[in-house]
Amino acid sequence: MRRASDGWHAILRVRTLEHRVWLKEPPAIGTNYVAELPFDSDFDARAYAARRLWRAINGRTLGPGFHELSKQRRERLSAAIRALDARNSGGTYRSIAEALFSKKHIPDRPWKTHDLRNRTIRLVQSGLALMRGGYRELLRPKRRDK
Repeated sequence: MRRASDGWHAILRVRTLEHRVWLKEPPAIGTNYVAELPFDSDFDARAYAARRLWRAINGRTLGPGFHELSKQRRERLSAAIRALDARNSGGTYRSIAEALFSKKHIPDRPWKTHDLRNRTIRLVQSGLALMRGGYRELLRPKRRDK
């Protein structure tokens, strides 16, 4: 727990999950607390988090996180970052493809038109987009009402 100019910030660890809480006043034992949720663009996420905290405190199952990446999405992001690192270290698209997809899948001759070349280029471009600030989109889920 730490005190800041805007109030008190705490991390509550209930079982294996951490809940971040902000309080206007210092916490006190035996006090009932209320969750205040502003009707802003993050309302869905805040309400979901408040419900998960309530469920955790009351010993109920938490359910899935509000915004979890699929296994396929996590693997693609990992490949994009690896591809970007290799490219920034001077690697060619061919050498990056060999590292990511195995050398046996890369043909000797028609490389310029091979689908793995295009896929490798897209991975490097995705990595660049993440590096230039696109990673922030991973932290804030897309709104469902848009």
